[in-house]
Amino acid sequence: MTLLVGAAPVDMAQPLSMDVQGLRSARGNFLICVTRSPEHFPDCSHDPDRRHFTVPVTSGAIALGAMAPGTYAIAVIHDENGNGKLDTFAGIPREGVGFSRNPAIRFGAPSFRSAQFQMLNGGVRQDIKVKYFL
Repeated sequence: MTLLVGAAPVDMAQPLSMDVQGLRSARGNFLICVTRSPEHFPDCSHDPDRRHFTVPVTSGAIALGAMAPGTYAIAVIHDENGNGKLDTFAGIPREGVGFSRNPAIRFGAPSFRSAQFQMLNGGVRQDIKVKYFL
């Protein structure tokens, strides 16, 4: 669910936050990627304009900073063992993954289009549900 909070000039950066739900444990870190580039989603490691965060697992809203108006997508990994990467087995994630707008996850990561949201004239909060496959 996307919530717009308040109003501000359309060219001013606005606060972005997220809340992660559905965790199977409180161990490890969240690896968070915020990008405006469909070519660099969901792994935005090579996106020069990305915002990448590693934060300890917590409950409640996580502030992701002020974002300029535009289209964005968020990818989250629940890095339970804290090794700084998504662990897989035969290509299937062993750790939790989630995306802005909570698109269906079938064979591989969802498209940027299915996870995109707009930063317009107010702050945005994304409630992201983490999914586990193994």
